[in-house]
Amino acid sequence: MAKDFLRLPVVSEGAEHLVMGMLMRRNILAYKAPPGNEGYDLICIHPDPRHQPQKQLRVQVKSRYQTDCDRGFPLKEKGLDAFDFLVVVFLNIGEYFQGKDGATGARAPEFYTLPASFVREHHRPDSTWQKVRLRGLGEILKPFRDEDGFELIAGALGVPKPTRPRSELG
Repeated sequence: MAKDFLRLPVVSEGAEHLVMGMLMRRNILAYKAPPGNEGYDLICIHPDPRHQPQKQLRVQVKSRYQTDCDRGFPLKEKGLDAFDFLVVVFLNIGEYFQGKDGATGARAPEFYTLPASFVREHHRPDSTWQKVRLRGLGEILKPFRDEDGFELIAGALGVPKPTRPRSELG
């Protein structure tokens, strides 16, 4: 008997908006690419229009909704050169495997901002799904997780951390 996949388009779309919000929270301008755009979902730029060099970064967003997922995500080999960073969002909305219905296991989302070179290194084209597998990479992934990961995009764009000048602190 074929297993039906649970499709949650609102949840998937939400992942892109979560990433946009986290980038904007870090003072990075983030714009959504048109739906169905090949290779990337977001365009990021420096907020200062006079910043030189003014460059843009292309960001692909991949998400998994299951808390108990295999920590991998599908990515076709032909898309490996279409982005500068890939943010994988583990939404962790509940546990669905081994007969679970998703009613338990929810926890906070996790974000991993991966440079294109890292994604290419960990891409496995040998399966029909062509996946990037992150399971078992523990300490290797730490510099890419949550705030640390978003700092990689900020650094690549030259966006300084928002701070108040010491003269205003009193």
